[in-house]
Amino acid sequence: MASGGEASIMKRGFIHRRVVAPILALLTQGVTPEKIALSLALGIVLGVFPVLGSTTVLCAVAALVFGLNLPAIQLVNYLIYPLQLILLIPFVRMGEKLFRAAPLPLSLTQIIRMIRADAWHAVSTLWLAEVHAISAWLLIGSPAILLIYFLLSRALRQAAAYSRPRPNGAGPVQISHT
Repeated sequence: MASGGEASIMKRGFIHRRVVAPILALLTQGVTPEKIALSLALGIVLGVFPVLGSTTVLCAVAALVFGLNLPAIQLVNYLIYPLQLILLIPFVRMGEKLFRAAPLPLSLTQIIRMIRADAWHAVSTLWLAEVHAISAWLLIGSPAILLIYFLLSRALRQAAAYSRPRPNGAGPVQISHT
């Protein structure tokens, strides 16, 4: 059995192999930091869209419409899935406040149980809660995409500059931001 330190190293190794390395590989294959950042930002924000089962299609459409890297956006979408579950009820509650609707007494466990028992009945019962949740997501989504894109594009430009071959071996190539 691995100790806490060993488990942490193994986890970091897994994240590096499955997330960081593929993103850095895209940089060396000529994909611009901005395209990668947009793929990641959209994957994160579309990945928390408050309609269970819809994010794969949303991310695929976004990748096609914006000419983004489909594997990158879907990877982020799948990794962000637990956050979608965590944010589902908060999006519903925020939407209820936006529309001044009475809070629907429900929990994530109840929603999942309803979907497993009878998906069509769950949709017909929860459609108004979903409209509230989608409305809240729409308010938060655009600013979140812009913020995440800005932060990631900056970090990825720096990573691209650092990973470029050095012309005279003197250090990483500097990128001008003018």
